[in-house]
Amino acid sequence: MKYDVIIIGGGPAGYTAAEKLAAGGLQVLLFEKRNLGGVCLNEGCIPTKTLLYSAKLYDSGRQASKYGVEFGTASFDLGKMVARKSKVVRKLVLGIKSRLAQAGVEVINGEAFIIDKNRVRCGEVVYESEHLLVCTGSETFVPPIPGVDRVPYWTHKEALEVKELPRSLTILGGGVIGVEFASYFNSLGVKVTVVEMMDEILGGMDRELAALLREEYSKKGVSFLLNRKVAAVKEADGEVVVEFEEDGVQPVASEKLLLSVGRRPVVKGFGLENLNLEVTKQGYPLVNPCMQTSIPSVYVCGDLTGFSLLAHTAVCEAEVAAHTLLGKSHSMSYRAIPGVVYSNPEFAGVGYTEEAAMKAGIDYVVRKMPMTYSGRFVAENEAVSGLCKLILSSDGSVLGAHLLGNPASELITLAAMAIQMELKADEWKRVVFPHPTVSEIFKEVLM
Repeated sequence: MKYDVIIIGGGPAGYTAAEKLAAGGLQVLLFEKRNLGGVCLNEGCIPTKTLLYSAKLYDSGRQASKYGVEFGTASFDLGKMVARKSKVVRKLVLGIKSRLAQAGVEVINGEAFIIDKNRVRCGEVVYESEHLLVCTGSETFVPPIPGVDRVPYWTHKEALEVKELPRSLTILGGGVIGVEFASYFNSLGVKVTVVEMMDEILGGMDRELAALLREEYSKKGVSFLLNRKVAAVKEADGEVVVEFEEDGVQPVASEKLLLSVGRRPVVKGFGLENLNLEVTKQGYPLVNPCMQTSIPSVYVCGDLTGFSLLAHTAVCEAEVAAHTLLGKSHSMSYRAIPGVVYSNPEFAGVGYTEEAAMKAGIDYVVRKMPMTYSGRFVAENEAVSGLCKLILSSDGSVLGAHLLGNPASELITLAAMAIQMELKADEWKRVVFPHPTVSEIFKEVLM
């Protein structure tokens, strides 16, 4: 059978493009070898945030007396938390299946292999199409640390299924995933140590706010070992021991080890090499602003581009690709891609950091203010400060925004809109912000 479009990968990019293309009248075939929703929905964004929310509620229960509320002794049931996480995932996967079915997308649960730009094989059957959209996502990177193949360890996938807490946990990697799991397990009473090779956690995000978040979690009992390059891991006396290259640095022993040093795009195992596409220096398919590769009928979206391993970036790229296929004018802009750490407090940023602006040689101005200048924030965050930081150009254009404090994940969209729409500070502060809201902090910083 011949289709207008074949899509490989049913994650955020794949299912978004499939629904839009089918709604636009095209005959669409979508291949997904595991579960619809991809890593994000099944073992990433959604399950992680579901568990983090449970942990946040537990934190709130323990601190309720600060707000004049008494619950007695707060407690949690880890088994029920994990069961609820699975229930949320199942509900959302069924929702995606329903939407694709209503749109008329044909879905095959199987492993696709690219023969050429117009043909894809699954099992013994060959399928043909006019266009090909590749959205194969990313996978956990396991570093080649000596001994890692001889010790038990978790990746994010195993950590999401834990129903019995360890006494202690060492997390290798202080990026977003590592920090979020540090937050989760710390809230539940686990002794957590985060080992990071760089000199600060959350590389790529604003360093000043990253340091503030690290200090906040240090107060909560999380140990951070920065500038530490791991030499080897081994088992000893029922624990996993992490050894370092630096002379005189004591090894760290814990009951469990979580590897969280990053993810990498999936480029092998499905015939991508048969297309002989132009690639970037990193070896990922080179795409134009319409998400087309060097073969115009072949599109690549999501993590496979290697640009931004974030679900919301993948969705936006898929919308661009779908509109292009449907003959609508649309191009991808990476000017305002938000990044969020769902810790407690939350940390979010969009646009230029101060470090990036400095490196780019941009003439910039920093405006910042404690979150306590927001009355709503003070009312809802006892004994917590936080910070709002804006990066402005010399002519007042909004280049970047960075927030530490709840609910940063919800507020950052306002800044993303200002950056995407190329607003100047004077234009943005003329917007009427409802009072009292935490979002008013932006207006306060701009006054």
